[in-house]
Amino acid sequence: MAAVKHPLVEDRIIEGQGTSREQWLHAFEQQPLSPLNLEKFQSKRIVIVAPHPDDEILGCGGLMQQLICLNCHLVIIAVSNGTQSHPHSSKYSPEQLDRIRPQETLAALHCLEVSDFAQRIALNLPDGQIHLHTEQLWQALEQLVQAEDILICSYAQDGHPDHEAVGKTVQAFALAHDLSYLHVLIWAWHWARPLDPRINWQQARAYSLTQNQLIKKRQAIMQFKSQIEADESTGNAAVLSPAIIERLLMPWEVYLCE
Repeated sequence: MAAVKHPLVEDRIIEGQGTSREQWLHAFEQQPLSPLNLEKFQSKRIVIVAPHPDDEILGCGGLMQQLICLNCHLVIIAVSNGTQSHPHSSKYSPEQLDRIRPQETLAALHCLEVSDFAQRIALNLPDGQIHLHTEQLWQALEQLVQAEDILICSYAQDGHPDHEAVGKTVQAFALAHDLSYLHVLIWAWHWARPLDPRINWQQARAYSLTQNQLIKKRQAIMQFKSQIEADESTGNAAVLSPAIIERLLMPWEVYLCE
């Protein structure tokens, strides 16, 4: 994929093929992560803050299915509509993506069979510019988040500027309001390497997906056609290559817990 570089992400650069699925699987076979404690989620309201439509699926597609089994109610906050994913494209203009990408998310949630238990709220902040609009994000959280909610968001050092802006803002909000929060790794799998010292692995917890959850998560990811198909109008490859998708379909999702 094209390199994602931005001053906000420092040395956490998303470029090339990244660390392979096989490298990660081997690393965690050698040094397994502690399991995520599911008891604290029982019957809670879970607020998932996604920088773009698809991040909630890529990061939490397995856990969301389990949360429904734990009698949780899901609130998905879509910070942006991901309208800048295809620059200079005549196949996917920002205006088209503004309509397409939320539709893809709804189809993906249907594949996970969580639609009846999830509320989706779009903030429509500018894609690629979330770091300039964190005050608006904070204000939205003030209006939407309730006491006792558990927050899940992109990792504050995920390597994508929008992911990091969301992660840092949600983390600060949670700490200011004494709320539990988790960061989910998405693009960190690309730039990081096993046991990368830039990640606090002592805080990492793994949620192991069942085979059925993995199948549904794969089906859900396949709904994001705008992200998994090449763009003939620009000659650009898919945003989510087959290798990236397979890496996001490892048998566990990893969350950093405070």
